[in-house]
Amino acid sequence: MRLREADITPTPALLKEIILGTSYDAYTKFQEGLEQVEIDQVWQYYPCMGTKAWLARGVFKWITPRCANKEKNIYWLSAWDGYFRVAIWFKEKNRAEILNAYVSDETKKLIRSAKMLGPKMQTFPVEFEVRTTEPLADIFTLIKYKKRLEA
Repeated sequence: MRLREADITPTPALLKEIILGTSYDAYTKFQEGLEQVEIDQVWQYYPCMGTKAWLARGVFKWITPRCANKEKNIYWLSAWDGYFRVAIWFKEKNRAEILNAYVSDETKKLIRSAKMLGPKMQTFPVEFEVRTTEPLADIFTLIKYKKRLEA
């Protein structure tokens, strides 16, 4: 994983020239698609959890009928040499439902093979290593599913 120094903020230039390289076009398309699915992406440095790195969090924000501001984490993004990784976390109880989504067979394999974390959390990540625009359609399909599922 790249972007481990707290004082080196992820900028488009840094991502393009030094880290993502040829996968930067896929990253740009991903960023453009976020507006259509009403997701804000926020980069933040996380000095704990053993990784000490910059991660981008995809957040869906809405206002309830009683005017309360709500937000929900939809995905986590990390930058690596030559690609970026998107992880969308789901509850185990939703696995069968997302397996019925209109996604590729490759993504269904990812969903089936994703390991559940802990008996208390009962969640699992669907992780994509993005080097081209090919997986973006499936990522956006799962983002839409995640938005409508209960928190």
